[in-house]
Amino acid sequence: MGLLDGKVALVTGAGGGLGREHALALAREGAKVVVNDLGGSRDGSGGGQAMADDVVDEIKALGSEAVANYENVASVEGGERIVQSAVDAFGQLDICVNNAGILRDKTLSKTTEDLWDPVIAVHLKGTYAVSRPAFNHMKARGQGGVIINTSSTSGLNGNFGQANYGAAKAGIAGFTRCMAIEGQRYRIRCFILAPVALTRLTEDLPMMQDDSLKDRIAPGLVSPLVTYLASDLSKDQTNKTFYVGGGRIAEMKVVTAEGVTKKADGGLWTAQEIADQMDGILLPE
Repeated sequence: MGLLDGKVALVTGAGGGLGREHALALAREGAKVVVNDLGGSRDGSGGGQAMADDVVDEIKALGSEAVANYENVASVEGGERIVQSAVDAFGQLDICVNNAGILRDKTLSKTTEDLWDPVIAVHLKGTYAVSRPAFNHMKARGQGGVIINTSSTSGLNGNFGQANYGAAKAGIAGFTRCMAIEGQRYRIRCFILAPVALTRLTEDLPMMQDDSLKDRIAPGLVSPLVTYLASDLSKDQTNKTFYVGGGRIAEMKVVTAEGVTKKADGGLWTAQEIADQMDGILLPE
């Protein structure tokens, strides 16, 4: 018996890297899987069916069921067709993992519109375009569900040379927090991942050049958390953000300092008063 027996999962960008590992991990626990991948290069250009088909074959070799989908997540119509492919193949959708992504890294001063728009479209709009029909299907079906969206430490903490990517990933986090609040009444649980792993999207980043780290940041180390969140083991949780990679799992939060409140009869703050109170306004280092 698997943790996900009787469940249907959809993973976008599942033709390689993190998505492939997620799809395989969910299948090992009994889920039927829709493997979505456009089959393009890491900058989003090109396309093909081989990547998704290969993962479907891997899943079938495990004795599980899977179908391939080759739609682009970056359009509303594509997102709707991706979700519909799960319903057409397996009659339902219980788990949606938004993982599809591309990179077009440049420093801000060199980030032109053609580098900005596709990254926002695939990551942020793509997460919306798939999540909305998945959410609506789960809502209408009345059996709850799980939506797991992939953010990044580049969006949550910032990173040099990734203004476009970081903006998209921060947007995904905000979008997911709102969706989690709306989903509570329908038992739709929503989570945010900030994974660290060696994939074709990250292989040329400076931190990935240390050969001693490569085995410790393999993408398969992220997927056990996805399995846990998708299962009933996490049934009492939603609206959580997790850093995950290298064997480490840690909750991440946006925190607000206690701050300093001026008395109502004290008038407006002056700039000098704010400067004098900054020790109480700022969070501890």
